[in-house]
Amino acid sequence: MKNILYVFLLALLVVSCKNENKEEVSVEEEVATEVTYVPFGDKIEADNALSAQDMAAKYGAMKVGDSISTKMTAKVNSVCQVKGCWMRLDLGNDEEVMVKFKDYAFFMPKNISGKDVIIDGNAYVNEISVEDLKHYAEDAGKTEEEIAAITEPRKTYTFMADGVLLVEE
Repeated sequence: MKNILYVFLLALLVVSCKNENKEEVSVEEEVATEVTYVPFGDKIEADNALSAQDMAAKYGAMKVGDSISTKMTAKVNSVCQVKGCWMRLDLGNDEEVMVKFKDYAFFMPKNISGKDVIIDGNAYVNEISVEDLKHYAEDAGKTEEEIAAITEPRKTYTFMADGVLLVEE
């Protein structure tokens, strides 16, 4: 009888240890899902940012010359490869927003294509001249043929960012 009691207590001890390990794993998983950011420019908060799709809808309702103060989150499509002085963000449906940085006060790392960012500042719609389009194409590393093919100004979505949060992975 005594041996049965020892076997029962040993089994109970083994089962209770297994439950503790599961709890530790779930706590580690919670910590792993916490998002951290690398800040650039003015201090901004990550909350209340519009999604790229919501921002695309706002841009679609704006005319050349309109502007709004807002915050949005999106994926980086490209960054200036000369010094990180601009970036293009994906709005979905083959649309992009050109992001510049207020007063050239800060620049972004050149290797962040494909990463998510949160930007805060002013969104506006403008028309970019052929000269500027060619300059941006050159900065992006486009070929001579691609640059020469730019012959007309283009209506674009632009964002003057006061601050950026780069999502760390």
